Amino acid sequence: MSTVAARYVGQRLRRKEDARLVRGAGTFTADIQVPGALHAAVLRSPFAHAQISRLDASRALGVDGVAAVFTGVDLAGRVGTFVEAAAKEVDKLQERIDVVVKSCPLPVMAVERVLWVGQPVAVVVARDRYTAEDGLEEIDVDYEPLPSIPDAESALGPDAPVLHPELGDNVAARLSISSGDVDAAFDAAPFTLRERFTFGRHAANAMETRTVQASWDDGRGELSVWITNPRPHLIRTNLSEMLGLPLESVRVVAPDVGGSFGTGLFGEDALIPFLAMALRRPVRWTEDRQESLSVTRHARDQVHDLELAYDHEGRILALRDRFLVDAGAYNAYAVTVSYNTAAHLRGQYAIDTFSIEGRNVVTTKAPVAPVRGAGRPEAVFALDRALDLIAAERGLDPAELRRRNLIPAEELPRPMGMPYRDGAEMVYDSGDYPAQLEQALDAFGYDELRARQAEWRAAGRHVGVGISSYVEGSGFGPYEGAVVRLDQRGRVHVVTGAKPHGQGLETTLAQICADEFGVSPDRVTVTAGDTSLIQYGIGTFASRSAVTAGSAVGVAAGRLREKVLAVAGELLEASPADLEVVEDGVAARDVSGRTVSFPELHAAAAPGPNNRMPAGVEPGLQVEYYFVPPAVTFASGTHVASVEVDVETGFVRVLRYLTVDDCGRMLNPTIVEGQIQGGVAHGIGTTLFEEALYDEECQLLTGSYMDYLLPTAAEVPPIEVGHQEFLSELNPFGIKGCGEGGAVSPPAAIANAICDALAPLQVNVNRVPLRPEALLELIRQARDSSAGTEEEGSA
Repeated sequence: MSTVAARYVGQRLRRKEDARLVRGAGTFTADIQVPGALHAAVLRSPFAHAQISRLDASRALGVDGVAAVFTGVDLAGRVGTFVEAAAKEVDKLQERIDVVVKSCPLPVMAVERVLWVGQPVAVVVARDRYTAEDGLEEIDVDYEPLPSIPDAESALGPDAPVLHPELGDNVAARLSISSGDVDAAFDAAPFTLRERFTFGRHAANAMETRTVQASWDDGRGELSVWITNPRPHLIRTNLSEMLGLPLESVRVVAPDVGGSFGTGLFGEDALIPFLAMALRRPVRWTEDRQESLSVTRHARDQVHDLELAYDHEGRILALRDRFLVDAGAYNAYAVTVSYNTAAHLRGQYAIDTFSIEGRNVVTTKAPVAPVRGAGRPEAVFALDRALDLIAAERGLDPAELRRRNLIPAEELPRPMGMPYRDGAEMVYDSGDYPAQLEQALDAFGYDELRARQAEWRAAGRHVGVGISSYVEGSGFGPYEGAVVRLDQRGRVHVVTGAKPHGQGLETTLAQICADEFGVSPDRVTVTAGDTSLIQYGIGTFASRSAVTAGSAVGVAAGRLREKVLAVAGELLEASPADLEVVEDGVAARDVSGRTVSFPELHAAAAPGPNNRMPAGVEPGLQVEYYFVPPAVTFASGTHVASVEVDVETGFVRVLRYLTVDDCGRMLNPTIVEGQIQGGVAHGIGTTLFEEALYDEECQLLTGSYMDYLLPTAAEVPPIEVGHQEFLSELNPFGIKGCGEGGAVSPPAAIANAICDALAPLQVNVNRVPLRPEALLELIRQARDSSAGTEEEGSA
């Protein structure tokens, strides 16, 4: 742990980045105008599965202002397929568990066959976007429709077409993990529960749609790319490999990003740079909202067949789960999402005997990508709904059932009997889950609400309360870096490979740097998103940036402070231990008043005849450091929600929502609370409104916000956030992640609250999203069943 006393970490400082973002002074990729840039527009498939029998672009080339048209055939041998993600992770996992991932690289554009509605087929480059769109209308394409595969279960049927013949079937990846004698536990258990849980597909819906802009310097052989993506170093690596360029010849810049909610690699990320190289002209492309809804960052789409064995007291004895992930047309992320699901399925509960099998299945829908939570909401929904079903079966309050199954605090750190996705042993490192539950229940007034339920039901109100908890592996590796530099004015400059996209990272990194170096955060400038400024980087995703980049910044800042004190010691002829960094330089700790200014220190550290660095210390006041986490940390949270259901319309109103979360040391409580509140709002949308729906022919039915519903301020109640603070021992500052946790538990908590509100009808919610029409149908079925039972009884 850091030995420097915290002055700024833990404080509710205003966000540094808001000074520009709130005033509209941010710079986003679409704001950057490269002189002479051409504009691209992409022709997309209207069919989910079809053979391309003819593609004629000659008329498009005749449109005034069209510079070029490229098809998939034109890219063959010139642009490689996307580098398949997570290959190294799979190699590590194969040493520990049964996991198979079949290779099926994703091409930038379709060549002979299209596999989802929206797949790129051709691109037109013109003087402006309007002309490029006109050119698209002049391209003639003949398609021969082929059978579609609407969902994962259909893909496994005996009559399903094999989408990628090289796979042999439609299972692109499979994993299997087990611990203990599961069959024996089920055979001996007094009770078992088996239930199917379905989690629909949704889209990420960042405020800013994607933009890619590229420029090629033919003389220098250098490619510059500006992109809406929080992983510029990953983009650089992919472009280097796909376009056959040296890594050093590719510069990728990610300016301000208007939200992300996940990460992804898409065809346009490589297509636009290729066009710039091929045409020797800058080229830009900006996605419209219809394209975003149809092709960008679809997620979730899982089906779980979950079984639990339990005893008379409701204690879970064993778990068995078989789940499917609808990966869409290409399984671009190996087992990233499905392994997250498996790793987080047991949550905070003491379940040591388990068997989990997941299969990623290809269908004729848009490929899925990791989106906020990335497999965790699906796991938590399945288990927490199952726990409520067991509570009802055993006549227990859901809170009491959880008390009987939570891992006790004294058992942490606790090995969980399996590796994490990075191959390291999965260990819950710190926390107190029972205390977290009680804190949440007490703050919510759970017992008081229970006492009033009978009164509300008598008055015709259907009010219920639901609980959900989660753990979240955060601070994922393999590393993150930082360069921390002191300039001659005494300002500290931080460069990191982690890219902020709205979560306040500039502020929190400045707070860590300020404490470790010894100046105020106002003197710290944080820059990110430019591969030319730091050689290595991983990026922002998986609730990792505060842990990995925060640790890298903190260690580098501490080492820079030591270096500055060493130079000051030479100038003041004093021991560095007797000196301290102050706002204007370095001062002696005694009463002598001796000081040396930052300009003097900067001059003394420069190489040359006036250098006063101690022997063996490199010139310059700069430190570069890369933090390599030994394993992921485990954040956690407990959510409690109350809802009211209108049984005549099926509309659900979330009355109140409360969380208690543990993210280790809070760098800035206001930012933590903002992350959690935003995540809960995201989760409310996931539960009640948002779904990317396809018909049987895999035509997207939700291609605009007329059909794809998002929650507004009217649907999101004030969200109360409580905190625990159990420090992690896995990094120098005790940090855990918090970027995704808020979105993980709402589907389970709200679904449990709905079932509780409708307990007299015994409605079972085993699928989300739960739109009003779907809930009305469940209510109708429950009423019909109840009426049938009454008729049988009277007969």
